[in-house]
Amino acid sequence: MVPMDVIDGFHVRPGMYEINGAVAIPCGVNFTVHSFGATSCELLLFKRMEEKPYAVLRFPENYKIGKVYSMIVFGLKIEEFEYAYRLDGPYDSRKGLLFNKNKCLLDIYAKAVTGQSVWGMEKKETVCYKARVVKDDFDWRNNRRPLIPMADLVIYEMHIRGFTFHKSSGVRYPGTFEGLREKIPYLKELGINAVELMPIFEFDEMSDYREVDGKPLVNYWGYNTVSFFAPNTSYAGNIEYNREGTELKELIKELNDNGIECFLDVVFNHTAEGNEQGPFFSFKGFDNNIYYMLTPEGYYYNFSGCGNTLNCNHPIVQQMILECLRYWVTAYHIDGFRFDLASILGRNEDGSPMSKPPLLQSLAFDPILGNVKLIAEAWDAGGLYQVGSFPAWNRWAEWNGRYRDDMRNFLKGDYGMADIAAQRITGSRDLYLPEFRGTNASVNFLTCHDGFTLWDLYTYNMKHNEANGWNNTDGSDDNRSWNCGTEGETEDCEILALRRKMIKNAAAVLMLSRGTPMFLAGDEFGNTQYGNNNAYCQDNEVSWLNWNMLEKNRDIYEFFKYMIQFRKKHDVVRKFSGYCSLKFPEIQVMEPEENLKVLRIVYAGRSAQGSTNEKDDIVCLAINVFWEEQEFWLPCLTADMGWFVAADTGLKYLADGIPRSEEDMPEIACGRIRIMPRSVCVFVAKEVSSI
Repeated sequence: MVPMDVIDGFHVRPGMYEINGAVAIPCGVNFTVHSFGATSCELLLFKRMEEKPYAVLRFPENYKIGKVYSMIVFGLKIEEFEYAYRLDGPYDSRKGLLFNKNKCLLDIYAKAVTGQSVWGMEKKETVCYKARVVKDDFDWRNNRRPLIPMADLVIYEMHIRGFTFHKSSGVRYPGTFEGLREKIPYLKELGINAVELMPIFEFDEMSDYREVDGKPLVNYWGYNTVSFFAPNTSYAGNIEYNREGTELKELIKELNDNGIECFLDVVFNHTAEGNEQGPFFSFKGFDNNIYYMLTPEGYYYNFSGCGNTLNCNHPIVQQMILECLRYWVTAYHIDGFRFDLASILGRNEDGSPMSKPPLLQSLAFDPILGNVKLIAEAWDAGGLYQVGSFPAWNRWAEWNGRYRDDMRNFLKGDYGMADIAAQRITGSRDLYLPEFRGTNASVNFLTCHDGFTLWDLYTYNMKHNEANGWNNTDGSDDNRSWNCGTEGETEDCEILALRRKMIKNAAAVLMLSRGTPMFLAGDEFGNTQYGNNNAYCQDNEVSWLNWNMLEKNRDIYEFFKYMIQFRKKHDVVRKFSGYCSLKFPEIQVMEPEENLKVLRIVYAGRSAQGSTNEKDDIVCLAINVFWEEQEFWLPCLTADMGWFVAADTGLKYLADGIPRSEEDMPEIACGRIRIMPRSVCVFVAKEVSSI
C-alpha cells in the first residue's frame, strides 16, 4: 500500500471499508466508521491523557463509499495516540437527528476506552470518551473450549469486583479479572462448571454518582454500557495499554482449562447515553434515529427503565450486535451470553413485539455462534413477559422466572403449590414443550443478582433498601420470602437452624430439578446483603462477598458442594438416560394427598458411569414443606436392591445431612417412612450386595 494524500501532515489513503473500527496494519492504522445521516466526518488524534487533539484529519469526500468513511493513516504507532471522531450533519430533534460538529464521539466499534482504568475516579463532564487501538496477539496455547451440554451445566452468577474485593478474599488483585483467576481452585472444588459474569463491557461506574448519609453510591452493577466491544479496564489488575483484555483472556483460558465455561451478561437493551437529558458521547452523534427507538415526536422509548431503548431490529443495529457477539466469541473465546431484558431484542422499531424478530433469529442461526449458549432474560421493563414463549427456534434458553417465583412460594410452605412445584422441578414442560423447545430451555434459579440472596430469602420478609436513598421504594416488593419468625439477624439458635435448613432445602431441590441450575455467588456460604434486594449502587460490604462466612457457614458450603456432585453423578436427574429395568417411568410424581403432605419425585433410568457395566439409576426426591413431621410412600425395589439415604436436611437419618462417603449412606426400608418438618430427603437405589 502506498499513500495517496496528505492530511494535517499525515500520509493517508482510502481504507478497508468492510472492517469496522480502528485496526492496526503493518503500515499504520485503518479507521472505518459509518453514518447514514452525517454530511462529514473528522478523525481526532490525541496524545495519551491529553484533552486537545494534536491532529484533526477530515475524511475527503472520495474516502466515503455509500455511508462508510474509511482511511488508512500511515506511520501511526498504536502506543502513541488515542482517537475519537466528530461528525457534522442535520439537526432536527423531532426527527431524531442530533448531529453536532462540536461533539467528540467514541467509536461504536472501539476495542478499548481510555480514562476508565481506575475504579471510582470521578470524570470531568468536559472530558470526552476516547478509544485505543488494541493489538490482538494473545496466545491461547491450544485452548479447548469445554462445550458442556446445557443439561450438564451448573451456572454460578457473579460480579467481578464484588467476588474478591473484600479483604477476606485473600487474593493479590482484589476486585479484578486476576482476582477471580486466583479463585479458580475454589470454583473447581465447589463443582460449578460455568461462571456468568455480570456486565464487563466498559461502563462508567461514576455516571450516577451520589451520596446518601455520607456514603458514596455508584453504578456498581454496570448495566449501563458505554462501549459494547471494550472490556471494563477497571477490572484489570494492571494497566494494559493497547493490550486491553489480556487479563480477561488469561482468566477465560484458565477457566476453560479447568473445565469451566465463561458466560457474559450482555446489555443490548439500552446504553449509558440515557434520555433527552442524558449524556451525548457516541450513538446519539453517529445516528441517533437509527440506534434508538424514538417516539413520533423524537423522544426516547424507555422499555429498559434506563432512559432509552436500543433499536435492536434495525438492520444497522442488528449488524452491530452480531459483530459484537462474534468478536467476543472469536477474540475472547466466550462460551455463552445471558441477554439482559431480552424481550427488548424482539421489539419492532415502534416498540411492538414481533413474532419472528430478525435479530433473535439471526443470532440463533449464526454459524460463528453455533456452539455458544444463548440465554434470555425473557421480559423487559415495558411489561413484556415472555417466559415460556420467547422466540427461540429451538436454540434459546431462558431464565425461568416462573421457576423462581413458584418454587419460592412452595419451599416456604404456601398452601396448594405442590402441583405447580412438581411441574417446575421436572422441567417446566407446561412452559417448554420438548417438541418445540427441546429439553434444555429452562435455566432454573431461586436467586440472582437482582433480589435477595439465598440467606436473605429466609431472613427477611421485606426488602430493606433504605441505603439506596429512595426511601425504600426501589427494588421488588414481590419477594416471596420468609424470615423464619424474626425479621433480620438474630441470635436465636432455633431460628438460625431453621434458616440453614431452608437454604439446604433450596439447594437440594435446585440441584435435583430438570433444567440448568443457576445460583448467585456466595449463596453457597450464606452471603447476605442485609435485606437489600436492589444493591445496584452499593460498592461496599453490602455487595462484596465476605469470605469469612465460608468458615462460619461451612456446613452450607459442604451441602452445596455435595449436591452439585450428586447431580453430576446421576445422569437420570439431568436428562433421559434410558429405561429402568424395573419398568419405572422416567419421571414419576407422587403429589401430596389428604394425609400425605410430602411431594415425592422419582427419576429412573440407566447409568453406565463410563463403564460397560450398565446399571439402573434411580433417585427419589422427597420434600416436606409442612411444619410437622410427615409420612410418604417409598416404592419397593427388587430383592437385591435397597434404598439408601443420600441427603437429609432434617437430620433424621444423617447426623450431618450428607454422608461422609457413599459407603456411609444408611439403608432404609421401602413403604411408608417419616420425614422431619420442613425438610428434604434424597434417596438412591443401590444393590444391597455392593454395600
